[in-house]
Order: sequence, then C-alpha cells, then structure tokens
Amino acid sequence: MPARIGILHPGEMGISIAASALHSGQDVYWCEAGRSQASRQRAIGAGLKSLPDLQELCDTCDVLISVCPPHGASQLASEVLACNYQGIYADLNAIAPDTVKTIAASMANDDISFVDGGIIGMPAIKPGTTWLYLSGTEAEKVAECFSNGPLETSVLGDEIGQASGLKMCFAANSKGTAALHTAILGAAEAMGVRQALEKQWEIYTPGFTEKSQARIKQVARKAWRFSGEMKEIAATLEASGMPPAFFLAAAEIYERQAAFKDAAEEPDIEGVLEMVSRKPE
Repeated sequence: MPARIGILHPGEMGISIAASALHSGQDVYWCEAGRSQASRQRAIGAGLKSLPDLQELCDTCDVLISVCPPHGASQLASEVLACNYQGIYADLNAIAPDTVKTIAASMANDDISFVDGGIIGMPAIKPGTTWLYLSGTEAEKVAECFSNGPLETSVLGDEIGQASGLKMCFAANSKGTAALHTAILGAAEAMGVRQALEKQWEIYTPGFTEKSQARIKQVARKAWRFSGEMKEIAATLEASGMPPAFFLAAAEIYERQAAFKDAAEEPDIEGVLEMVSRKPE
C-alpha cells in the first residue's frame, strides 16, 4: 500500500523530492494555502494531489516532508504541532543539529515520530546527482518512500543530528567556499588587483578562476536563503568546539546578495562583486 506523503513546501528542491516519491509509487499531497502561483504551477505540473490547508494535510498524510528555507524550519514545525499531527515528520532542511534536536524534542512531546534529514546536491532530476541522508529510529521508513525515484537515500543511524550534521559540514565547504571566493574577489576588485590575482590563480591552478566565478554566479540567486544556512553552520561549528566567525561573515556576504532573489537571469561576476561591495545600512 502506498504511503500518503505531504510535501512542505514544493519549491524547486521540494518538488523534486515529491517527484521522486511519486516515481516510487507513493501518493503525494501538498496544501495550497499561502503558497505562491509558482508553487501551484510546480505542484500541478508534477501531479501532486491538492489539499486546501495544513490541517487537512496533517489529517491525511502518514509522512510529512519539510523542505523550506532554513530560517523557516522551526516555525513550520510549530504550525504542524498546532494541527495535532500523528504521523512521521521528516525535517530535511539545512539546519544545525542542535536546531534539529530542539524540533525533535517538541515533536516527541506530542508523540510524533521524527526523522532528521540532509539533502546534498541539486534538485533530484536524475539518479546519481542528489543524496538524501537520514537518521532516526524511523529513518528506514522514510527512505522506503523514495525507493525507485532518482533521489539517492542513505540511513546514517538512529541518532537525531547525524544527517543534519553531515549536511552542515558538506555545505560549509561548498557554499562557504563560494562566499570566501566572493569576498576575496570583492576585495581584489576594490583594490584594483583582481586581474592580477586571477592571473596568478591560473598559474598555480589552471581553470580555477573560471570555476570559482561560475560557482559565485550560480549561487547568487539563492543567496537570500544561504545566509540563514551559514548561520546554522556557524552554530554547528560552535557546538563542536570550532570558531564560528567565518560562517557568520559568509552569512553577511550572502545577505548582501539578497536583491538577486527571483532574478530572471544569472548575474555576471561584476554585478555580484558590485552588490557585495555595498555595506548594509
């Protein structure tokens, strides 16, 4: 019998997670209340079943999958708690293990089964490109929901915090490095030495400049949500005895790019560097 899965909320990543569950033979639902026209179009295009509001979604589904910007994860969990949900709640957001454990504890108080998840990669379109890591006593049940879709799943263990910890460490390198390179190029541009710096990079590592610039431009339109993720990474490192300051600075680098949200086209490198050079008022 297929599981009844609710997706909170079908953004670009969320809709790919939903599609993977559909390909695995599950019944997948979403709620329209408060969602944008873009979300509606994605959900309709993917074939998700529509429900009018969160309460009905909670009353209908066996498993809820939370995929939202990091800063909204705790609020979304609170809204689900208010609906007296009784199934499995899988939080797949890019948040620190301590944040996950706090949400899990609130769920446990209401006898809700909680699964910790971390997504690594771009939206799951084809096999071998996106990985979902899970942890918690019910993690295997969530993994089974995606058994035949393009999403690769791996259960790390029973401990809440393992999956989110892995995600934080991975993103610390990938997105943290992009923020670092943005800051370096921004400083070099301000001092009039960017071309010389990029030339020197090419001497040591051919192709480095092109790859670095490509990544900086690629993440610009999602920078608005990466700032929250950097703060979660900072909290993760601090809880592990590591200094958090670098990732708090990375959060500011991304905050300065918030105006690129929903841009029709990827900005050029000069546009990104100009944007990050503006100090917040």
